[in-house]
Amino acid sequence: MNRIKTDLCIIGGGSGGLSLAAGASQMGAKVVLLEGHKMGGDCLNYGCVPSKAMISAAHHAHAQTHSAAFGIANHTPDVDYAAVKDHVAFVIAAIAPHDSVERFEGFGVNVIEEYGEFISETEVKAGDTIIEARRFVISTGSSPFVPPIDGLDSVDYHTNETIFELRETPSRLIIVGGGPIGMEMAQAHQRLGVPVTVLEGDRVLAKDDPEITAIALENIRADGVEIEEGFKVTRVTSENGVTVEAEDGRKVTGSHLLMAVGRKANIDKLNLDAAGVKYDRAVKVDDSLRTSNKKVYAIGDVAGGLQFTHKAGYDATVVIKSILFGLPSKQRTDHIPWATYTDPEIAQIGLTEAQAKKKHGRDVEVLRFKFDQNDRAHAERRTEGLIKVMVYKGKPVGASVVGMRAGELIQPYALAIANGLKISALTNMVSPYPTMTEVTKRAAGQYYAPRLFESDRVKKIVGFVQKYLP
Repeated sequence: MNRIKTDLCIIGGGSGGLSLAAGASQMGAKVVLLEGHKMGGDCLNYGCVPSKAMISAAHHAHAQTHSAAFGIANHTPDVDYAAVKDHVAFVIAAIAPHDSVERFEGFGVNVIEEYGEFISETEVKAGDTIIEARRFVISTGSSPFVPPIDGLDSVDYHTNETIFELRETPSRLIIVGGGPIGMEMAQAHQRLGVPVTVLEGDRVLAKDDPEITAIALENIRADGVEIEEGFKVTRVTSENGVTVEAEDGRKVTGSHLLMAVGRKANIDKLNLDAAGVKYDRAVKVDDSLRTSNKKVYAIGDVAGGLQFTHKAGYDATVVIKSILFGLPSKQRTDHIPWATYTDPEIAQIGLTEAQAKKKHGRDVEVLRFKFDQNDRAHAERRTEGLIKVMVYKGKPVGASVVGMRAGELIQPYALAIANGLKISALTNMVSPYPTMTEVTKRAAGQYYAPRLFESDRVKKIVGFVQKYLP
């Protein structure tokens, strides 16, 4: 059995672990990184990267069928489903070297391609190596949660970890789960010629503002996606392919089944009890992302809370201050944006309208600006969209966007909220014309419109100045 002593041992080579490993090593720390599966984690191999590659292919197919308004004849595309998956694999392969063992060894990281398991409060075993470290960071991410449904174990089903390997075209895809993963995959498959039915036990995209999601869902339904809300699945059978039954008696039959009901933290292999690390469904951490064992931290999905690649990367910046420099460092989540890459996209940061009103009451102002007032949106014929900005005491505390490139348009508000800027910071920005980003500025401008254009006091001041100005 080999033994290694190091400054930092990172368990998990996903986005958070890789960010931390690269930063810590380049700043002089001795770093050991353990990864027993695939470098890059879920995001590269099964999540963000393959899903966006597939969505991009679906966008090109959809554009061919909706080009007549631009003077170009509509055309029904000949979709090769297997070739689309080749495209997905190509994109993954193109990005993989950025997350490779070789690249991180080039940074000076000691990469061990084994799963890590705690054997004491200060030691982890990985294969035939025992690592003793001054600090440990758990960054093992999450994996698909598959609920115990009667009959599910008797049928073939997919999760996000297997759907991108499917090469035969489904005659009808049933997706259980109407969250971001389910809705992104539903619209992408529908646009690639696969009929889709989404089954959701509650409301689809329930974490986002209902007014915002309604605009996106109108487009998704227009593409042909069938959505069954309040569909509480009780049973799955292999009848006529796959049949999914609800407690109210509804039945939906298809050829393939994708389970997209949520995520679970990857903690099973860690032997956390040996390390004295407390956990329930995820590793329990304090505001500094430190566990009950003061030598052990947890970042990203495995620590619960917001489950996004960029949140894991942010967590890495929080713990590196404490681990490398001994400085106090606490996480915050009010400045973490997220986006759902349906078409139109949905993006959110901070408080929704309902949350802001619940927290701040009548003192909240909700600014609104529709995309049909933006010239670039008209040029693109993409005028379906809305931005809502929640303002409290002159500062944005939340923003919700639906529309073309919403994931990009949310970012000025991400900057403002992260740095505690006033709404005037957005109105002072000058956007090139014509761009979609103008909607972020125009939304902010709604804060001053009543104060300037509907104020008798302002009108009196202007009248006075105009009367006496030389």
